[in-house]
Amino acid sequence: MDKHIIFEDDHIRVIWMPGHSEALIFSFGDLITRAKGLTINAEKSLSKHGYNVVGIMPKEKSWFPEQSMRAMLNEIAATIAPFQQRIGYGGSMGGYAAIKYSNLLDLQRVVALVPQYSIDPEDILDTRYNMFFHPQHNADMRIQPQDVSAEREYIVIYDPHYAEDRAQYLKLQAVLPSLQTLHLPFTGHDAIAVLASSDLLNDFLSHPFDPAHFYQKMRQVKKNSKFYYRKLIENLLPRHKHALGQILKNNELQLDSGFFDAKLKQNLIRSLLSNKQVDQHDLHKLGIQFNLPQESRRQLMDCFGHGLVFNVISQKIESYAASAVALNHKFLIPIYAKGNGLVQIWLNDQRYIVAMNDRQVMKLFQEQDELSAGMHPIVIKKYSDYYVLSYKQLNLSSDEFGGNEFVDDSPESAKFVTQPEVVL
Repeated sequence: MDKHIIFEDDHIRVIWMPGHSEALIFSFGDLITRAKGLTINAEKSLSKHGYNVVGIMPKEKSWFPEQSMRAMLNEIAATIAPFQQRIGYGGSMGGYAAIKYSNLLDLQRVVALVPQYSIDPEDILDTRYNMFFHPQHNADMRIQPQDVSAEREYIVIYDPHYAEDRAQYLKLQAVLPSLQTLHLPFTGHDAIAVLASSDLLNDFLSHPFDPAHFYQKMRQVKKNSKFYYRKLIENLLPRHKHALGQILKNNELQLDSGFFDAKLKQNLIRSLLSNKQVDQHDLHKLGIQFNLPQESRRQLMDCFGHGLVFNVISQKIESYAASAVALNHKFLIPIYAKGNGLVQIWLNDQRYIVAMNDRQVMKLFQEQDELSAGMHPIVIKKYSDYYVLSYKQLNLSSDEFGGNEFVDDSPESAKFVTQPEVVL
C-alpha cells in the first residue's frame, strides 16, 4: 500500500506511510516542514528503517489545535489499533505536539527537539511565537499534567544556553513526570538541522535511553554537520574570537559560498583578519574565494585613526587599525586620494574603480569596463582639510569599530584625512 492521506482539516494533513516495523511512529511537522503533498517530516530517515508512520503535518502556524487532533484520532483509530508500541517524534512546534498529545495517542516514548510548553503569552513570553497564538484554536494549550504520564518516556534535546528555549524547557521540566534531557550547546533553535541523521534518529526512537551512547552518537553527527559549525561560529564570534581560528585549523570543512549570510560573513572575516588567525586555505574552507591583490602604499584615515580599505574578501569598504592592515595587506587594499575623482584601488597590477548600487552592494570594475545596470561609481570629494566619499546623496560614515555605511548626512565620522605615504 502506498502513502495516502487518512485525515485532513483546515489545520492538519495526516498521511499514512506503511512499513514493516512493530513500532508506529507519529512524526509531527514544524513551522518549516508544513503540509506539502504527501511529504512527511523526517520521511527519508523513517522510510530507510522501515517504520510504519503516521505523518501529522501542519497546514497553518496553529500549533496542532486540540479539536483537530481529537477529530484525527476518531478517524484513524482503526488504522493505528494494531500497534501497541507507539513513539512520537517532532521538533519545535512538532515537539510540542508530540508531548501535548502523548496521552491522547498512547505514546510510550516521545522524542522532542527544542519543543515549546506553550505559545500563549499568558503562559510564557516568547516573542518568536506569541504572535501565532489564536485564542479560538489554542485555548488552554499549555502542556498540563493530564496531557502526560509517568508511564511514558520523554526525551528532550535543546541548547541550555539559548534563553528562549531554556525558558520553555524549564516550564516543561516542571510538568513532565519522567523527563530525560540531552544538551546540545551553542546550536540555538537549530537542533533539527544539526542532528539530521537517519541512524541517529533511529537510535532516538528505538535505543534504550543511555546518555553516554546518545552523546557519542550526537558528537559524531555534529562533526559532519555544516549547520553545527555555523551555529558554533555565530555563538563564538561575540565572545571567544580566538577560538574561531582553531575551529578552522582543526576541522576539514568545505562550505559553499552561500553558507553564511552577508552580515555574518563580514563579521567573521573581520574577526579572523583582525586577529591574524587564518591563511588563504582556511578562508577557502569557509567558501570564501578571492584573488590576491598586489600591495598598496597609502590610505585615507577615518576620524578614529583607522585606515580606510577595500576588503577583497567581503567586497566592502571597511576601516582597520594600521597593525591589522599591515598583517593582512594582501586582503585589505588601502584606499588613497589624489584629489576629486573616483574611489580606485590597485589589484593584480590593474586599476579598478569601486562602484555600488542602491542596495549598497559593491563591485569592482576595470576602468575600461562597462558598469552593470544600477551600479554607480563611488566619488571622492576633496575639501580644504578632509575628504568625503559619496554615493549619490549619501556619504560614507565610519564608526569606532571599523564599520562603514552610507548615510544621508555629513557627520564628523564622514570626514577622512590622508595618511602620509607608507610602504608596506
